[in-house]
Amino acid sequence: MLELHCHTTCSDGTLTPRQLVETAIAAGVKALAITDHDTLSGWDEAVQAAMALKTRGCDGLEIVPGVELSTVHGDRSMHILGYYPNRDQLLPILHERLASRKRRAIAMQEKLAALGYPIELPQMGHGMAPGRPHVAAAMVQAGYVKSSQEAFDRFLVSGKPAYVSYEPFAAVEGIRVLRDCGAVPVWAHPYLFRGGEVTQVLPDLLAAGLMGIEVYHPSHTPNQIETLRWLCQKHNLLITGGSDYHGPTPDPKGKHAPLLNGFNLPLDLLVPLQRASSQSENC
Repeated sequence: MLELHCHTTCSDGTLTPRQLVETAIAAGVKALAITDHDTLSGWDEAVQAAMALKTRGCDGLEIVPGVELSTVHGDRSMHILGYYPNRDQLLPILHERLASRKRRAIAMQEKLAALGYPIELPQMGHGMAPGRPHVAAAMVQAGYVKSSQEAFDRFLVSGKPAYVSYEPFAAVEGIRVLRDCGAVPVWAHPYLFRGGEVTQVLPDLLAAGLMGIEVYHPSHTPNQIETLRWLCQKHNLLITGGSDYHGPTPDPKGKHAPLLNGFNLPLDLLVPLQRASSQSENC
């Protein structure tokens, strides 16, 4: 089975890449995409873990190289997945995105300190992509809030006292960057976007070179899934999907964790994605 949207401790997941690989194999996954936010740091450990487990007699697991870019469209957050990027071409751009994430985390830390809530952020080592979930976890650890969800609700969402917006990185620019790096850009969980109707926003993304839509996502209703399938057919876009898995515990905002391989997607969906990667690289 196919799982195309997962996170590790390299961004805001709770499992290391190796632990995620072990969990995926146990869940019957045959191809797993590591799509951490703005970093490729989990790839190598995942590949090595899959190879080591195979030599021990475990089922084979193909690691699909991926990333989830944090971008904005208008003034609202939009995530763009990229599959099969050229690492050497994409890394310089991601280094700046990681630096931006670190600046944002520190700015939130400073705002909280000014409010009387000093926190200690986790060590932001090479390739680690910090974000609001890490700030929320630090607030829980310091005893200021009872849950990460409370931290978000009181301090970390737009309009609250410790919120800091992303440094602008336009979605259309992110799509073009991914295409230039040979990757397949896919709009992640479109119905979580709060800046306009899907059908109104899609033309801008198509003009920039969007190649697919994440049709299957835990936040999508059956009717929304059917609408997205229709849009993919209409615009000749790839259909992808995944659990947006962050680990077996509730996600960083305290919400119920989706099941890994929850959609049981067929491996057949991977073939057109691989073909599209070759086309993207040759554009």
